[in-house]
Amino acid sequence: MVTLSSKFGRRSLLVLLLSILGPLFTLGCDSGYSNPSNEPAADSQPASIKRGLPSMGSVSPAFQLLDLKGNQISLSDYNGKVVLLNFWATWCAPCRVEMPAMESLYQDLHKEGFEVLAISIDPQGMVVTRPFQEAMGLTFTILHDSDFRVGAAYGARTLPMTYLIDRKGIIRQRIFGARDWNGMDARQLIRSLLQNT
Repeated sequence: MVTLSSKFGRRSLLVLLLSILGPLFTLGCDSGYSNPSNEPAADSQPASIKRGLPSMGSVSPAFQLLDLKGNQISLSDYNGKVVLLNFWATWCAPCRVEMPAMESLYQDLHKEGFEVLAISIDPQGMVVTRPFQEAMGLTFTILHDSDFRVGAAYGARTLPMTYLIDRKGIIRQRIFGARDWNGMDARQLIRSLLQNT
């Protein structure tokens, strides 16, 4: 897994290192990635890494971010929906690999009240995420957290990192690393959240 500094004053150094050593880091974005059959498992990180993360069963931290069209999007815009909140970056190979499965899940369950909010921490914002979105054919919402304000509030120190939020805005699952979102276990989990009102 790629570990992100909690102090983003070092962001420039991180971007420089990733541009030089990108292939080495992207292979290590998520140590659990080598087994693509991994299904969502909550809180698989040691307690020392969990400090500062929003707690399970708590209200998800509010935020406002810009989407690919420059619109201000709030988490509260999705009240009454089940939200898969995914922190990612274009340079993270496991993040890129799990996106098609997220798109498939979104296409199948969107009409039932399921939303995907993919929060990019790429400092370049739309310059890199728009071509990525177009190339992958993604239709779910991509947001930009270039200053890592929201990522810090959610404790996203590894990528990818995903939260599942129920219709009442309560955090129900926290998943570290890439997962097969098109798998049976993932779909059953999302459907169970959709059925609970």
